[in-house]
Amino acid sequence: MYTNLRFFLLSSVLILSGMDAFVEPILAADQAAIRIKDVAEYFPDQKGNEWVYRGTMIEGGMVQIADERFTNVSKVMGTESVDGVVVTVFHDTNPGDQGPSDSYYRRDVAGIRYYGSKPGTALERQLVPYQIVRFPLEIPSSFEQLNRRGLNLGMDLDRDGESETVDVLAVVTVQGRESVTVPAGTYPEAIKLEASMTMDVHLSEGGSTIQGTDVMTAWFAKGVGLLKYVERQTIPSPRNQHERMVEVIEELEKFTSSSDVASLGRSKSSP
Repeated sequence: MYTNLRFFLLSSVLILSGMDAFVEPILAADQAAIRIKDVAEYFPDQKGNEWVYRGTMIEGGMVQIADERFTNVSKVMGTESVDGVVVTVFHDTNPGDQGPSDSYYRRDVAGIRYYGSKPGTALERQLVPYQIVRFPLEIPSSFEQLNRRGLNLGMDLDRDGESETVDVLAVVTVQGRESVTVPAGTYPEAIKLEASMTMDVHLSEGGSTIQGTDVMTAWFAKGVGLLKYVERQTIPSPRNQHERMVEVIEELEKFTSSSDVASLGRSKSSP
């Protein structure tokens, strides 16, 4: 599965993006990058693939005020055409505990691009399509995913009748490989990626600026896809100094590949 990236995104207003990304390796002088082989196998998108995730959402400020549990099922539904481009459709039943959505991706030799979702947000529609993973995938490396200014936030946070504007900066980093344990099992060499974003929201009333942040860390396994992600958001208040903190975690509980489904079907039809 991608980022319900979604890698790297949820259906909130804090959305990562970048159409004109560029690679900027983060290597020490004596350190050589490790190129991941068979990188496409870490992002399987065959029709019929299905992932079941166990989720947790924690919300609060100085004091935790909510701890909710949820389940999200993500499935590859097939392909569609978006503005003349053939994309792969993922349907999620409850990503980030936000309700059902469809997301559109395209994978090619250059990486993976995100083409939006239904339902989406006003901000997202200004950003798509954008790259979420760049090939070749090297450890360590990073690229600036987005540096956009003066976008329409699509929300009136200060309640003065005008929508706010926003500047967005996002960077994706390939951090390394490590062992990850989730309800579905232990995966010893999962690839770890982190997407970090800041949003400077310019309030139309008074001209002040408030800043929100979104950091998502995700782990991918070969032949399986997304094992786990942890997303932490800080959402500032336009009327006081208190920030709202939201943390969302999804961990893989079960993965069913389309080949497993096909094999089961053949088994049932055998004499």
